[in-house]
Amino acid sequence: MTCGHWRWRVATTQRDMDDAARIRWAVFGGEMGLLTEQSALSRREMTSIDTLDTTVHLLVHVGSEPVATMRVALSNAEVAANLGGPVGLELAQRLDLSGVIRPGMVFAEPSRFCVLPKWRRTQAVSWLQAAMYAESRRRGVTHWIASANLETDSPEDALLASRVAAHRGWLSPRWRVDVPDPRQAPKRPRKPFYTPEERARAEQGLWDGLRVPRSPSLFATTMGARFIAEPLYDAYFQWFTLPLVMALDEIPADTLTHFHALQDGVSPAV
Repeated sequence: MTCGHWRWRVATTQRDMDDAARIRWAVFGGEMGLLTEQSALSRREMTSIDTLDTTVHLLVHVGSEPVATMRVALSNAEVAANLGGPVGLELAQRLDLSGVIRPGMVFAEPSRFCVLPKWRRTQAVSWLQAAMYAESRRRGVTHWIASANLETDSPEDALLASRVAAHRGWLSPRWRVDVPDPRQAPKRPRKPFYTPEERARAEQGLWDGLRVPRSPSLFATTMGARFIAEPLYDAYFQWFTLPLVMALDEIPADTLTHFHALQDGVSPAV
């Protein structure tokens, strides 16, 4: 959608997909160093989920420049059959989601939420969230289920982040999912999140003021996300994530007001 020089669009062309893949590599590979050297040959990050006809790719532009992207994967019958269960989402490969699904619920899995560094303190994040909401509503989605980046490969720091989130009241009162033992996590973490001083404060029970990584904090405060499990290790990116559920009907009113203000009087870009 457009407003001034900002707009969002659903990726429909090879160029769109190329833009999305390049942004993802710029963030995950070039900036964060989480991808293999092989992916650096093309400087694009793509997986098999990206090519499914049930996967929607969203792009945010400033003028003609693509500055942010994400994908929303709807449940896929082939994925469900390959996993041998009722849930055709990638996350079901690592978590048993059967206890979350209820009749009438339509789940989608948002992921690869990427904003180029120089655009992170702009409207880009809000535009990407607004695009996710509008397109999911259009497709009949009632809930998102995802796993937010905890910015660390340290089991101790990941667990501490989840405890801080719990202290802030961000655990789901309805759902709880067990996670597998993170045996693939490195024995000597390379990416700590908390400082020794912050860990010492936590040991003393001084939770107020302790940080939560950006992604879970963003989705908890703006989209009403609630966390449903202990930290989950993602072997692809080699970091911990925090599984969550977001109900579209429970998104905070001020967030929806902001979305409407961005999109007032305009139509989807094509």
